[in-house]
Amino acid sequence: MSFRYLYGPVPSRRLGRSLGVSPIPPKTCNFSCVYCQLGRTTNMTNQRQEFFNLQDILEEFKAYIKSGVSQFDFVTIVGEGEPLLYSRIGELIKSIKAYVDKPVAVITNGALLCEEKVREELNESDLVMPTLDAYDQITFKKINRPHKSISFDSYVDGLISFSKNFKGKIWMEFMMIKGLNDDEESLRKIKEIFNRISYDRLYINLPMRPPAEDWVTVPEKEKIELAQNILGGISLDFLEEEDFYSSIEDDLEAILSIIKRHPMNQHEIESFLDQRKCENKNEIFEKLEKDENVEKVQYFGLNVYRLTSVRR
Repeated sequence: MSFRYLYGPVPSRRLGRSLGVSPIPPKTCNFSCVYCQLGRTTNMTNQRQEFFNLQDILEEFKAYIKSGVSQFDFVTIVGEGEPLLYSRIGELIKSIKAYVDKPVAVITNGALLCEEKVREELNESDLVMPTLDAYDQITFKKINRPHKSISFDSYVDGLISFSKNFKGKIWMEFMMIKGLNDDEESLRKIKEIFNRISYDRLYINLPMRPPAEDWVTVPEKEKIELAQNILGGISLDFLEEEDFYSSIEDDLEAILSIIKRHPMNQHEIESFLDQRKCENKNEIFEKLEKDENVEKVQYFGLNVYRLTSVRR
């Protein structure tokens, strides 16, 4: 069965198995970020519209649910550009939640959060993941290359206003790029802005996939550690081919070495074990359940494992 507006479910280190919904045409955005994995924006616009008929998207979504093609943990509205440009996104989210008992996440650059109507529409979602990579108009233009109608101040004001009133979860994202925003001065300026935003988590992302501009590269490990210390975020770094990796031979000890620094949900652990050709996955999970130093937390419908103390 093929779908036009849906894709996946795809594995996500943040969302488990994510069923994607794309309500906008490819490369339609109000940013043209230098690190974008989709390449340069070809349809640069800041005008919201109903790019695809809402009912067509919903009919496809209902058909997917009825087909029972695959299980998923999140419905993620992101698509191939900026989803907030879709003028009926509030209705889309509300309708999806009426069809399926799963949390809905929206991944956005956040530029349109300066509009009150957009902020109200997003109140229907469970999780919003906005991006902030710059600290002033100059770095904003260098990194995100926004539509000419978007100013950095209005962008930040929108993020702040949205964060103060949104009832769901907010996971901020920061893309760290070598030579642009990875030095201590830049990180501290960005931290000052993050301090004005109310959020639940901060992810430090790296350009691990081919970026729009070939000069964009990953910062040194020391810079990434510096960003973690200053921003207090979770770094998604150096994981081979988007998978967790450990050189420790014992499967259980390898998992424990990872969750000491980065919590893993059950899907990430299963994928990790499959990659290592583990034949006793059930036994590994049983040992994790019995380990008094490992805490299993229910978070957005997922079992997340983390180390609560140093194992001896």
